[in-house]
Amino acid sequence: MLPEIFIHPALKALAPDLTLGCIFANVTVEKHNGALWREIDEHLRHLISTIKPEQVNSIPQVSATRSAYKALGKDPSRYRGSAEALLRRVLSGKGLYQINNVVDMNNLVLLESLNPAGTYDLEKITPPIELRIGAAGESYKGIGKNEINIESLPVFADATGPFGSPTSDSEGAMVRLETRKVLMVVFSFCGSEGIERWVQRASELLLRYSSGEEIETFLVT
Repeated sequence: MLPEIFIHPALKALAPDLTLGCIFANVTVEKHNGALWREIDEHLRHLISTIKPEQVNSIPQVSATRSAYKALGKDPSRYRGSAEALLRRVLSGKGLYQINNVVDMNNLVLLESLNPAGTYDLEKITPPIELRIGAAGESYKGIGKNEINIESLPVFADATGPFGSPTSDSEGAMVRLETRKVLMVVFSFCGSEGIERWVQRASELLLRYSSGEEIETFLVT
């Protein structure tokens, strides 16, 4: 049975268009997938050829994310949504990290949709799952980072505490080579229109590049 996922009313009040595209799947995680990286490299070339760095803030998905962060009281230039942060990295010529096939797929969906996205090890999460506003003084150990101040950010939390956000996720629920069940989430701050396309895209990638099985999807509004 799939865990329930909720958006806290206080967060929804400040970000009324927030919609989550959720994908559950059984996966096989591997260090690298060459065919996937050919797709990623092709898309990176497309981004570099079509978007200039000074245009990033005017992209509707990026603009909506920044506006939601401002409404929550978080500086969107200091705490960027993951789509904006990775897009800026790509446009600066730094390329993408290679992590594993599932995380790399997450980053491809993120850069295609230009919405933040996160993927979590479902067996490291204790339902129920709620997206809420980070509490005063709240933080967690980021993936490959020090403690991240998640106060006033949209934050995923389970019964044991916070584990992810549209900016940066914690080490607690990160996808590792031994991960077998995942939850991938696409965060849209500009409503549900078009998000089903990205849920379907994520499902297809999981099937193609991680032997995805028992894939189930739904939207949370």
